[in-house]
Amino acid sequence: KDYSCVNGFCPSFVTVTGASIAVRESSDPARLQQLIAALPEPRLAPLDAKGYNILVAGIGGTGVLTIGALLGMAAHLDGKGCSVLDMTGMAQKGGSVTSHIRIGLDPARIFTSRLSEGMTDVLLACDMIVGAGPTVLKAVRPGHTVAILNTDVTPTGEFQTDKNIDLGEAHLHRTIVDALGGGPVFDVHASKLATDLTGDSIGTNILMLGYAAQQGLLPLSLTSIEEAIRLNGTFVEGNLRTLALGRLAAHDPTTLAAELNAKADEAVPLNTVNAVLASRRRLLTHYQNAAYAKRYTDFISDIRQRASARMLVGGEEFVRTTALTLARLMAYKDEYEVARLYTDPAFMQRIQQQFSGDFKMSFHLAPPFLPGRDAAGRPKKRSFGPWVMFLYQILRRLKGLRGTPFDPLGYFPARRMDRRLIEDYCAVIEGIVDRLEQHNLTAAIELARAAVDIAGYGPVKDASVVRYESRLEVLLEDFEKQGERPNCRPVLGNIIYESIRSLS
Repeated sequence: KDYSCVNGFCPSFVTVTGASIAVRESSDPARLQQLIAALPEPRLAPLDAKGYNILVAGIGGTGVLTIGALLGMAAHLDGKGCSVLDMTGMAQKGGSVTSHIRIGLDPARIFTSRLSEGMTDVLLACDMIVGAGPTVLKAVRPGHTVAILNTDVTPTGEFQTDKNIDLGEAHLHRTIVDALGGGPVFDVHASKLATDLTGDSIGTNILMLGYAAQQGLLPLSLTSIEEAIRLNGTFVEGNLRTLALGRLAAHDPTTLAAELNAKADEAVPLNTVNAVLASRRRLLTHYQNAAYAKRYTDFISDIRQRASARMLVGGEEFVRTTALTLARLMAYKDEYEVARLYTDPAFMQRIQQQFSGDFKMSFHLAPPFLPGRDAAGRPKKRSFGPWVMFLYQILRRLKGLRGTPFDPLGYFPARRMDRRLIEDYCAVIEGIVDRLEQHNLTAAIELARAAVDIAGYGPVKDASVVRYESRLEVLLEDFEKQGERPNCRPVLGNIIYESIRSLS
């Protein structure tokens, strides 16, 4: 949000100027409008003397409080009573926000604004991290509360300190479902839909409001909700369209997906050795060539055969971990790989899906051969215009030189380190695979996984390598408690690496 990433050493950031946010058009806009016009009028949720309670959970600054304001005005227009209590906490933007909305036939019978234990009829989890929080789940009633969950999870601040944090929705979803105790649950990729349909995820909450209305989960008329949007006076036509699209997503999600030409997620879980080999063989073929990929698969196949001969429970996990880690080391991000990723047609396709207009791209790079250092002593970050894409095209065609004596970039200390890390890792695995036993298998898997901590680019990666090799010594000692130290080369490699660093 503060653009500090641009100042980092990694070459992964691009600034786009002179653009507007693109909106994904339907394959037939007129057809989509017809579908919206043909939507049946949603039924109203029953409202009795006890009233009706809605709890909205989301992130501050994304329009959570607007939902409460709109429903409050719609209730007023329908001649019903309503109270809205917004809980913003310490951070009104980016922090957890809940809106407690109580709707009643008679405002005099709404005695308290805050929803306490078991009082919620409908939970709108616009953000599942907030929705899975204890204060929210305390307010649901098992077997009764109906939940609409935005299954697109937004990263929290913890991502900055823990790069391995699990941002998957599975455990959050399970936590909410368990608390509902059999209550109905509706899953919707609301953030993705809002971005695809409107060009901005800020429409997520309005879309979920439309979804709830069409599912018959609101005791308010659609006419009053639409009028409340008009009276709000902000992005009126856009919000009315987003509300209608949310209704369409609830009524006929399959047709909506087809109109958007949406593709199903083709990601394959890497929970088996065969799945990892198939995935990483493709990766390394694109990264370098088929011969490079074969070098990888031959090594893993040999390790798999030798590990299988040990007949250990969990031996395949050791092989799977090795396969994932070795592929990560072999696909190190050098100048050729940066060029390949930028010139991949998928990159420009994503840019054009995200932005429209006559825009210009700037690339933020820190070439080590140019003069100047930043405050941290690293090569100075500079902005380069779109002409860099021409240079990337040349570099991409030269990737076949990688690792050969004719590679002009291969003599840099960083590239020597990359190749040495691969050799050292293979030596470690070779040194322990024939000594695997049931009692040292856990230590072996930790050894196989340790190199995953090598990350970053340039001096950031250098620091991670130093940390990894220090930890590697500890892990080797732990493994050696069960037997003789394997014949491997990390210590010697570390000495060579430090010597190269001192020369550079």
